[in-house]
Amino acid sequence: MADRVTVIGWDGSPLTAAARSALSAATLVAGAGHHLALPEIPPAAERIRLGSVDLAARRIAGHRGTAVVLADGDPGFFGVVRTLRAPQYGLEVEVVPAVSSVAAAFARAGMPWDDAHVVVAHSRTLRRAVNVCRAHPKVAVLTSPGAGPAELALLLDGVHRTFVICEELGTEREQVTVLTSDKAADHTWRDPNVVIVIGGAAATGTQGGGWLMGHDPGTVRGWGLPSHAYGDDLGTGESAGLRAAQLARLGPRTGDLVWDIGCGAGALAVEAARFGAAVIAVDEDRTACARTEAAARHFGVQIQTVAGRAPHVLERLPEPDVVRVGGGGAAVVTACADRRPERIVTHATTRDEAEAIGAALSDGGYAVECALLQSVELDPGSWTERDRSVVFLLSGHRPAPSP
Repeated sequence: MADRVTVIGWDGSPLTAAARSALSAATLVAGAGHHLALPEIPPAAERIRLGSVDLAARRIAGHRGTAVVLADGDPGFFGVVRTLRAPQYGLEVEVVPAVSSVAAAFARAGMPWDDAHVVVAHSRTLRRAVNVCRAHPKVAVLTSPGAGPAELALLLDGVHRTFVICEELGTEREQVTVLTSDKAADHTWRDPNVVIVIGGAAATGTQGGGWLMGHDPGTVRGWGLPSHAYGDDLGTGESAGLRAAQLARLGPRTGDLVWDIGCGAGALAVEAARFGAAVIAVDEDRTACARTEAAARHFGVQIQTVAGRAPHVLERLPEPDVVRVGGGGAAVVTACADRRPERIVTHATTRDEAEAIGAALSDGGYAVECALLQSVELDPGSWTERDRSVVFLLSGHRPAPSP
């Protein structure tokens, strides 16, 4: 029984001596069709077309002989190595890497990529991959059939990005195309391909080289920032204490899409974006949208603003993961609940309003929590009261499905 497998990365360049040596001794070789056509594979070796890596791993574990797996690029980077190392197969894995398809794509584009996010798009993760492209200025997308450049472009509707589409890297049919995202859906693209999605304002941070792969966290520390961080002129629903409590209940994260309805000065929208989430900020006041855009630029985050009155303007927006309702009351909460986000938070200034919102959430199938938040700001010099606010905080979350 095989207890060892050699995984060879292939990037279109000639195989290394180590790779040729491993292949020459192989009695079983697994890979894609173009891998199995390589002349270095011994004629007598059993060949397995690699579809399901789990099935291939079981075949390898049961094989009496020497097994080799061929994979594109670096097989340890979103590749087959993770599956082959699973303990149920009992395989010792040796890797002969090649240049990853992401590294090759950025090389073709002549761009650095230590500041890029890398995501995998397939049918289950396409929407989350698109949200990362909404939230960050440089993203490499490892695509799959049905989740390629055209699908990315369609779901990015309303957000302008530039696509660098690298088809069949390392082969004679390799092609690199640069175009705007609104044009990508008009073409048919060959698999496999990697899409570099760039655009929007670059995050603030050190120039000339960073220290962390991906998004630099920046210089601002903390959330629930005081009102002067956003220009002091914040409404009741944007106070630091309420905002921090709402963020805690929303839990925005990378891959999420947040709706901030009634965005005001953009304080919550900015802080949700700083968690890595994509954010659409909605307000009927175009001045509020402009303030939100200015705050986004100041903090180096990406936010899409939409001017219009809720709930009607919400009909054309993509599906949210979590929603904060800053204004509009029970009617807007009901419209949001109809879109089935995982969580909804809002506030009310009176008990009657809180009861109406709670009923709307409950009728929409959400488990409801309500708290009365009282905040008293003190003067630390005289320890006298400066300001006092009392507000109802309401949140709803969809109950976990029954097993």
